[in-house]
Amino acid sequence: MKRQLSRSRAISMSILQTTLFLLTLGTRMIPSSAQRNTKRGIAYLGNTHKSDNSLLLSSSSPLSWYYNWSPYPATEQIPLDSPLEFTPLVHGIDDAESSQTQHQIKSLPRSSMHILTFNEPDGDKDSGGSDIDPEDAARAYIEHIVPYHTSNSRGGRTWNISHPSVTRSPRGLDWLRQFNLSCYKIDEENGCPTDFIAAHWYGAFDGLASWLGTLDEFYNANRSDDTARLKIWITEMALPQANTHDTVNMMNQTLPYLEKLEYVEKYAWFGAFRTDDANEWTGDGVALFDDDGGLTKLGALYMGGEVNGFEEGDKGNAGTANLVKVNAGLLWVLAMFTMFVSSFW
Repeated sequence: MKRQLSRSRAISMSILQTTLFLLTLGTRMIPSSAQRNTKRGIAYLGNTHKSDNSLLLSSSSPLSWYYNWSPYPATEQIPLDSPLEFTPLVHGIDDAESSQTQHQIKSLPRSSMHILTFNEPDGDKDSGGSDIDPEDAARAYIEHIVPYHTSNSRGGRTWNISHPSVTRSPRGLDWLRQFNLSCYKIDEENGCPTDFIAAHWYGAFDGLASWLGTLDEFYNANRSDDTARLKIWITEMALPQANTHDTVNMMNQTLPYLEKLEYVEKYAWFGAFRTDDANEWTGDGVALFDDDGGLTKLGALYMGGEVNGFEEGDKGNAGTANLVKVNAGLLWVLAMFTMFVSSFW
């Protein structure tokens, strides 16, 4: 009898140890929002490759947010309940005035907390800009964007809104000056209130550091001590038309700098696509994925490198997201079965 009891206990312990191992393994597979409390995100162009998206959403991914130049999330590629916060963009005045846009933004989940506005209004529409006169932008911003900031339609919560994101040129800075002057002509007391600054940069690291310093001085130099310093979101960033060596070198300089820079709150690389989907102006050196869906050297670096378990050539699994859900369910069933079996020993 003692021998039989001892054998039963051994079997029970073996089952229990196996279950605990599988539960631990399963926990590592399930994405955790706690792991994504980072600055890093992606400017997303709607990559339709499921394997690429599964890698971007994997549990080891450092990405915490994304946007796609519209108020409509890419739900076919990135589910609304994913760990990535979706940030809507009101691209131009027509979008700001649209009741459909307003309804769409109000329908977004509470995990979305920030709104980007007026994409490169100092640029022409052929290059992706919104081409808006500063005075017209100020009027539209006060009439259509500010209400998102002041309304309590989200159960007591309001949106955090950004000023328009201009190009990184002297023309962009001049546009911002005219925009702000126009804001205070329309509303002498409040101007165009904003919660954060959106910035774009295409070029080398030293130019990026200089542009960020310029924007920080423009917005924060004259703020009173009791007014919180406005943070910057870099919503587009890349080194266009450069070879792999130069682009990787630029990213190696940039990422640690942005992580340490207190007034930079978020940033996104322009290149969450495969090399054959890159446009002519940026060149394919900015892409995070190669033509076959493997991480480029740049992509592996942006995903955190070997520290996060990413190497050049790594590919995602098209069924990873579903497998995680299935495995979580199976692990729960296995745990219940183990408790049931153990009760008989």
